[in-house]
Parts: sequence; C-alpha cells; structure tokens
Amino acid sequence: MSFRTLDDADVKGKRVLLRVDLNVPMEDGRVADATRIERILPTIREIAEKGGRVVLIAHFGRPKGRDSKESLKPVVSALSEHLGQPVAFAEDCIGEAAAEVVRAMKDGDILLLENTRFHAGEEKNDPAFAKELAKLGDFYVNDAFSAAHRAHASTEGLARILPAYAGRAMQAEIEALTKGLEAPARPLVAVVGGAKVSTKIDLLENLIGKVDALVVGGGMANTFLNAIDIGIGRSLAEKDLAATAQRIMDRARETNCAIILPVDAVVANELKAGAPHHTYGIDAIPSDGMILDIGSQSVDRVNAAINDAATLVWNGPLGAFEHAPFDQGTVAAARHAAERTQQGKLVSVAGGGDTVAALNHAGVAGEFTYVSTAGGAFLEWLEGKALPGVEALRKR
Repeated sequence: MSFRTLDDADVKGKRVLLRVDLNVPMEDGRVADATRIERILPTIREIAEKGGRVVLIAHFGRPKGRDSKESLKPVVSALSEHLGQPVAFAEDCIGEAAAEVVRAMKDGDILLLENTRFHAGEEKNDPAFAKELAKLGDFYVNDAFSAAHRAHASTEGLARILPAYAGRAMQAEIEALTKGLEAPARPLVAVVGGAKVSTKIDLLENLIGKVDALVVGGGMANTFLNAIDIGIGRSLAEKDLAATAQRIMDRARETNCAIILPVDAVVANELKAGAPHHTYGIDAIPSDGMILDIGSQSVDRVNAAINDAATLVWNGPLGAFEHAPFDQGTVAAARHAAERTQQGKLVSVAGGGDTVAALNHAGVAGEFTYVSTAGGAFLEWLEGKALPGVEALRKR
C-alpha cells in the first residue's frame, strides 16, 4: 500500500491517538446500533495487545460548543462491553482534564476522550487545537474512513504533526475501494440507484469515464427515461435535469460505457406497502401511475450485466425497497451479486446508507466482498475526489 499502516508502527509503551467513528445512533441513553463500534474493535485490540495505550478520539453529533446531550460518555459502556475490558473516560479532549487521565494509563489501557466537536477548532482544522490534541499522543492512527472526507483537526491536522498510520478498518476500506475503482479486474460494472440524479451528478460523471457498464435504477432512472421522451406518469423524477441526463448519456457513448435503464417497471397509484400494482413495459406506463420498482425483465438485464462483470460497485437501491412488494428488484439483483461473489466470480464493493440498509434487507450484506458503512466519504471517493483524511496517511 502507498499508506502507512499498523504494520509500520511499534506501539509498545506508546500513547496512540486513535481516531474512530463513534457517531452511533442512541436510544434512551444506550447505543441502538453497534455496527460502527464492531468495525473498530480489531484496531483497538491490536494496539492494546501490543502494549500500546489506546486514546480514542471521536466526534458525536453537531454540537455548537459543549453540550451534555452530545457527550460521548454514554458510549463508554457499549465500548467496554464489546471489548470485554474497562474503558476510561476523560471529560475533555484537550487540556489538563484529558492529560491527567492519559498520564494515569498503563500499557494496554483504553481511554475515550470527550467529543472533539465541543471545540470550534476541530471543524476549522485549527493548527493550535490540533497541537493540543497531539500533546496527548506519540502516534496517530486513523480508523474512521467515514470521517475522512472532512479536513478536521482530528482527521487531517493531527496526521501532519504526529507519525500517522491507517488502522485496520481504514486499511480494509482503502484496499477494497482501490480494488473497486482504482485498479479493478474488468469488466467493471456500477449499479447506481436512489431517488435523485441531482445528488449524484459528480458520481455519474466520474463513473462513466471508468466503468464498462452503468446500471441506473430507482427514481434516478425516471429522470433518464424522461430525458429520452418516455412517459413516466406521476413517477418521481427531476424533469429539470433532462439536459444533464442527456449529457451523461452522450458522454457515456463517447467513453464506450453502456448505460442500462429499466425496460419494464412495477407501477402503483400510491407509495405504500402492499399497494395494488402491475408490471408494464417501459413504453406503456399509465399516465396516472408511479414507477416504484424495476420489473422482472429489467432484473434479468441487471443480472446479465452482473454476470459479465469481474468487479461490481453498488450505490443505491433499484426501487422503493422500504415498502414491499417494491423491494423485489433490489433484493433479486443483490442476491444475484452475492451469489456470484460467493462463487469467487465477482469482486463486489457496496456503500452508502440506503445501500447498506437494502443489502441488510436482502440478507446479503455479509456476502459482498466489502460493504462500506461510510456514507459521504464513500460517495466522494466514487466521485473521484481526494479525501483529506486518507491523503494525510500517504507515505511521504
């Protein structure tokens, strides 16, 4: 790798500032979903077992100054439970309150510092704030890919001051994403779905220069269909982006990227679970109907593209998967991709909040090669943008 990893660091007896993502959902003062905690356990354990002193740094929520409702303290019990050992807590992330707890640490101890966003210097990437954080550590390890698209003091500034390394979750993410788009086995196919083209213009324009085929689904597909004068009834679409969709299709022809749009659709008069529905060819959508999923012929086309692929990158559902039966297209294609992956015929990389939810719904999130839990960072990487928190870890 062109990045420094834990393999390059001798952490024994050292204070290791480990940037993690603990921006976890809470209910009644308890962690409601521990996925992000589970992802960072290998790095924490490795540093502790090698005799390092693990000083966890993280943000939580979007506080404007110190706010007890945005404290990381309630996360400590979940961390301790998953690690199987006590985790200490410091009431601040800089200053004497933090330094005192760090000084009391022994090799193998784990400490969580209070929310970095309680200080304005965090999001401003203030060098003075980064230096205060740096006083608490000998090494810096970043294991928070999901925050790597932010140039904040704890994600980028610290890496410029202390010897900096990628944690195991960060390393896995970088390796998977490199396999997915930077150095993929070909043919390379992308599935992009979701509601709006407007949120994914940069993504689509980057992908058509890199992939061999692009499957467009969800509400986004309606915008493309409308752009080529196909009637879509009352379906969700951004009709003002017809010229943008047309430009993307024209550019795809220039780069020899096949764009795969639905050829049939599941249509209903309202979006709700169990609504009466019917499948129509894409040239016969009723004027009062709403396209809510791809039809079986479209699923066959998506699956054929997956069969042709050596690498698959997936972002976004193909229909309104939250409402049965409009989940069937997404589930069928996801299960097919998972099956090809498990047969060793496909490298499959997926990410984005709705995508993770859809793959979990299909029961196949664990069967893809890699599923990223990073929303914004995963999207910006797909868009071809440099991520400050990743760039700071490159070997120089």
